[in-house]
Amino acid sequence: MGGLSLAWILGGLFALSYVAIALEHTLKINKSATALIGAGLMWSVYALVMSDAVALTAQLNESLTGTAQIVFFLMGAMTIVEVVDAHNGFDVITARIRTTRLSALAWLVGVLTFFLSAILDNLTTTIVMVSLMKKLLDRREDRWLFAGLIVIAANAGGAWSPIGDVTTTMLWIGGQITATAIVKNVFLPSVVSLLVPLGLMAWWFSGRPVVPPPPERDMQAGGSRTTLLESRLMLVLGLGVLVLVPVFKAVTHLPPFMGVLLGLGLIWLVGDLLHRDKPDEQNRQFLTLAHALTRIDMASIVFFVGILLSVAVLEHAHVLAALAQWLDVTVGRLDLIVIIIGVFSAIVDNVPLVAASMGMYSLAQYPTDSFLWEFMAYCAGTGGSLLIIGSAAGVAAMGLENIDFRWYLRRITGLALAGYLAGAATYILQYQLVH
Repeated sequence: MGGLSLAWILGGLFALSYVAIALEHTLKINKSATALIGAGLMWSVYALVMSDAVALTAQLNESLTGTAQIVFFLMGAMTIVEVVDAHNGFDVITARIRTTRLSALAWLVGVLTFFLSAILDNLTTTIVMVSLMKKLLDRREDRWLFAGLIVIAANAGGAWSPIGDVTTTMLWIGGQITATAIVKNVFLPSVVSLLVPLGLMAWWFSGRPVVPPPPERDMQAGGSRTTLLESRLMLVLGLGVLVLVPVFKAVTHLPPFMGVLLGLGLIWLVGDLLHRDKPDEQNRQFLTLAHALTRIDMASIVFFVGILLSVAVLEHAHVLAALAQWLDVTVGRLDLIVIIIGVFSAIVDNVPLVAASMGMYSLAQYPTDSFLWEFMAYCAGTGGSLLIIGSAAGVAAMGLENIDFRWYLRRITGLALAGYLAGAATYILQYQLVH
């Protein structure tokens, strides 16, 4: 089988999986099942074509390692959030949010998410902020709209920080960008990419009140099990672990999931020590990290595994590299190519797309902090907001709130696209003025 035929078969299988995921509620087939079947079929076809079993095993192990790192990080962060929530830790924050208007809440959430994402990363920030919205909003439609806003804000905030998004981190570590330049030159476009959809969404919300969850729904069965001191302690400990993960990575050079797992162990230890003398066995077990592990959405994590493995086989089969080369020949203009790559990052994971681009263009041709690399950081970071499964932040939000793919396409994609193009135009204009 020729390379072209293989590319078409793998691309076709990926497209079919994508359509089935989008039609999940119509077909009544869980998206996790579709993602796993798609990944299994694509790897099977690739294995039948590959003549070198050793190379195939090495590629699969490489893909599995990268996938496992992200999955362990996601599981750890979600579990930490569940532990904080079980201790009513988020009530410490929500009690201080006094606004009764959705428009004001949208501005607060959007700006907070934007800056928090630059400090943590877009995935962790999304998990924390979507979990907060569950404590503040009762209507599902409102929570979904805010989840879409959080995805846009988290991806925009991650694009201008060297630790805020994995693709920006890749370019930073690879020497394509420097931390000072990316902050200075991509900050304003990222702000614009958030302000456009945020302003439109706040306008939609004009006059609408915040409808909080009823107290009986907001409380876990059995009433409050923690003191205010315990709630504050677990909130500070949980968020502290997540904030310190980038520091852990910088100091040890270990992947972020190791920092999360270390923090998870510390929280587990503190929780056991905190509650070991409580007389009520049922309440004590409810507050343990072991119970929190049963509350995370494993179906969404399995879906994440399927999507990442599907994209990985496209990368190993050089489908993505061929696509990048085709764009280079067909489009020609560098700014349009990068914008298109950003749009494609909503369909295919932005990590292999950026990796393919780093392989296509050399530092000799495009030096550090050149137009290509900075614009790539912006487009690859924010383009994933166009679809709910276009970024790790979107997948996390989808799992936490069970957001429908087509609903996001109808209600959020247009807003995200407007912000994406406005930010891109801002960067190009800013670059021309400065240079």
